[in-house]
Amino acid sequence: MKHLALSIALLLCALSSYAQESPAERVELLPYGDMEHWTTRIIKEAAILGGATKKCYHMAPTQTLTKARPWVRGASDSPWGSSSVWASPVGIDKVSVTVFPEEREPGNLCARLEVIKDSCKALGIVNITVVVTGSIYLGAACEPIKNAKNPQEKIDQGIPFTQRPKALQLDYKLSLADQVIKATGLKRPSKIEGKDNAEISLYLIQRWEDEDGNIYARRVGTGYYKFSESVEEWQNGFRIPIYYGDISNEPYYIEDMALLLPDGPRYTTNSKGKNVPIQVVGWAEPDATPTHLMLRISSGDKGAFIGAVGTRFWIDNISLVY
Repeated sequence: MKHLALSIALLLCALSSYAQESPAERVELLPYGDMEHWTTRIIKEAAILGGATKKCYHMAPTQTLTKARPWVRGASDSPWGSSSVWASPVGIDKVSVTVFPEEREPGNLCARLEVIKDSCKALGIVNITVVVTGSIYLGAACEPIKNAKNPQEKIDQGIPFTQRPKALQLDYKLSLADQVIKATGLKRPSKIEGKDNAEISLYLIQRWEDEDGNIYARRVGTGYYKFSESVEEWQNGFRIPIYYGDISNEPYYIEDMALLLPDGPRYTTNSKGKNVPIQVVGWAEPDATPTHLMLRISSGDKGAFIGAVGTRFWIDNISLVY
């Protein structure tokens, strides 16, 4: 018995020493991920569209900006872009707002992402109607938006990043609308079958550029979650795991995690100042170090001009877990 007691004591001592030496889990908030600071851009739409004054919101330093000016990388220390944008086709200013600050509780803000049906009126007559899905992402829109062709091409996505987190963490609640509508601006809006879901996608990549300005990448890490049910109460500390290396044969793998994404390639600005597609050529090794982080949080998953109008997705405290 004496030897058994001694063995147990030594084991407990060893486990205690291991627990003290093992690194503790670390949760790091992304810049402006607590949603407490917002830049408000005040932009007046063209007189031919009615001349309304619109407010466009961004997760960035607390300030108010006037006049129609592009929201560009480097304008602040915020890494975030959003689907709230200034468009100016043929010199006619138009603002689309789908992301809003909202008071979660007294003294605490969150972000509200909405799916909306946005109409463009000229001289009181509706001539263009589009469905716009509210989203936030690491990057920036290429403002002013000149046309509705290839929406992915209008976004410069991703930020430099060399760490290897194990999960994305955030708070959320969700109200999903039922009817999915397609409205591209070219035809009258139409109802379509199916369900629209909120989604979060995170991709860690190794990126490089050739002498012609083409950008290539290998996928280092993948995190993805589709939200298919409404959740009325806040879900705090919700986590999405990040998987490393080639996951194409894993049981949790779905099409949305593929190298070739269902809604087309993401774009980024090359060294020549041109927005070009990120051509993902394969999976990186499981222990590879990324060069960039791409993260998008969206109130819909149907792609451009399709969505369940009325869906609302509330987000707060966006963090990475190590």
